[in-house]
Amino acid sequence: MRDAFNIRNMKKSTLKSIVSKGEDSRLQFKTDIRNVDALAAEMVAFSNSEGGRLLIGVTDAGVLAGVPREDLSRINQLISNAASQHVRSPISPLTENVVVRKGQIVIVVSVPKGIDKPYFDRNGVIWLKSGADKRRVNSKEELRRLFQMSDQIHADELPTQAGMEALDKLRLRDFLKAYFKRDLPDSLEALDQLLQNMNLAVDEGRLNLAAVLLFAERPEWIAPQFIVKAVRYPGNEIHFNKYIDSEDFVGPLQKIFDDSLAFILRNLHKVQAGRGVNAPGVPEIPPAVFEELLVNALIHRDYLVSAFIRLFIFDNRIEIVSPGHLPNSLTVEKIRHGNSIIRNPILVSYASKGILPYRGLGSGIKRALDAWPEIDFIDDRDGCLFIATVHRKAIKSSNISSINTVGSPKSSPKSSPKRSVKTEDRILELIRQDDTITTLQLGEHLGISKRAVLKQIEKLKNHGRLRRIGPAKGGHWEVL
Repeated sequence: MRDAFNIRNMKKSTLKSIVSKGEDSRLQFKTDIRNVDALAAEMVAFSNSEGGRLLIGVTDAGVLAGVPREDLSRINQLISNAASQHVRSPISPLTENVVVRKGQIVIVVSVPKGIDKPYFDRNGVIWLKSGADKRRVNSKEELRRLFQMSDQIHADELPTQAGMEALDKLRLRDFLKAYFKRDLPDSLEALDQLLQNMNLAVDEGRLNLAAVLLFAERPEWIAPQFIVKAVRYPGNEIHFNKYIDSEDFVGPLQKIFDDSLAFILRNLHKVQAGRGVNAPGVPEIPPAVFEELLVNALIHRDYLVSAFIRLFIFDNRIEIVSPGHLPNSLTVEKIRHGNSIIRNPILVSYASKGILPYRGLGSGIKRALDAWPEIDFIDDRDGCLFIATVHRKAIKSSNISSINTVGSPKSSPKSSPKRSVKTEDRILELIRQDDTITTLQLGEHLGISKRAVLKQIEKLKNHGRLRRIGPAKGGHWEVL
C-alpha cells in the first residue's frame, strides 16, 4: 500500500485523515513560517532521520487553517532558500498545495531521508528527530553513528589505545599459517606493516577495534563492554536475584563464540529422538540455530553502543539480545528474506576466513529459520536493541534422555504463549521484583544505556503503567 503522502494531487479529505493522527517523528505542523533558519533546522532533522513531511498552514491542534494564497510565493522562496543555502549538503524537498477553503492553502513539504548524512544547518549544528520534536547531536557516539549510517565510518576500524604488545602472538601466528600460509614476522616494523596491510592497525602501531576483538590476548581489558553475559533463569521470567546458571564470556571473538555456544548446549534438554537406550541424546534444538544467531550477534552488533550482548535462557525460550537496532532501512522482514547490511566489514571479512562459522552475507538468519522456524525477531529502535527469541517446545519427560548437570528445569506443558519480551516489559518485571531498583541497575541488567532506560520509563509513565512514589533517592516505583 502506498503512503498517503506519496499520492499526488492530494485531496482535502486525505489531508484531514493524515492530520488527525497528530504530529510524530515523520510529521510536523506549522501555522506559518517566516524564519529560514528554523525551517532549515526542521529539514536537517528530517534528512538525518527517516525523512518526513512538514505541513505549513496547520495549527499545533491539527486545525487546517491554511495560509493565504498571496503568501505562497514568499513561503516557497523560504523553502527554496532553506533547502539550497541553509542546509549542508543541499537537499531537494517536494511541495504540494492543498486547498482547504477559499483562498486558504496548506503546503505539504516532503523532505526525503538523506543519503549524504550527516546534514547540518549553516551554523554547523546537526539536528535529529526526537519524537515529534528535534534535538541537537551533542555526543561523539551519535555523530559516529550518523557517519556509520552513511557508510563513511565503521566501528570495527576505529583506533584503540592498544599497541602490538596487546596481541596474542600465538593466535595470530596460527591464523597466518592456516589462512595465508606465512609465518609471523620477526621484527616489530614488519609486524606493524603486515597488520596495516591486513586492515588491523592504524598509524603508530595502534590496533583498531577489529584487531582487539579478534587477536588481542585480553580484549576485555581494552574494551570491557564487548563481552557476553549469559544467565539461565528458572521459569519464564527474568529474576533479579534468582538464577540456575550464570557466566560472563570474555576473550577474543572466537573464544566468546565457543563458550557461549557451550553454555546454551549445556542448558538444553537432550532428546532420545528414536535412538537406542545407550545412544547419546540430541539437543532439543539443532546447535546450528545458535551457531548462526551467535555469529550474527558478534559480527553484526553495533560496536558504537557500549553494552554487553545478553544471553537469556528460560524454560520456554532462549533470547540473544544484541546492542544496536537494525541499520538504516533494514527490517525484520527483510532479514528473514536474506537481506543484510554490513555494519562491521573487517569482522565480516575475518569471520569468513574461518575464525567463526560464517557462511555468507544474509544467509545466517535464513539458515537458522530453516533449521528451526520457531524464532522471533524484535528490532527495538527505542531501546537500541535487536532481540532474537528461539522458542522451546514442551517436551514430555519420557522423551528426555538426559538433563543437564546444572539442573535446568524441564519445559512445562503449561508454559506461556510464544512471545518476545519487549524492553518496557523487562523493566516492569525487574521493578516488580525490586521496587527500589535504580535506573543504572536496570541498564546494567538489560545491557542498555541509562538514557535508554529513562526513555522507556518515561514511555511507561505516559501510558499509565508506572509511576514514581517519593524522591529519586529514598523513593520507590509502583507498577500500575
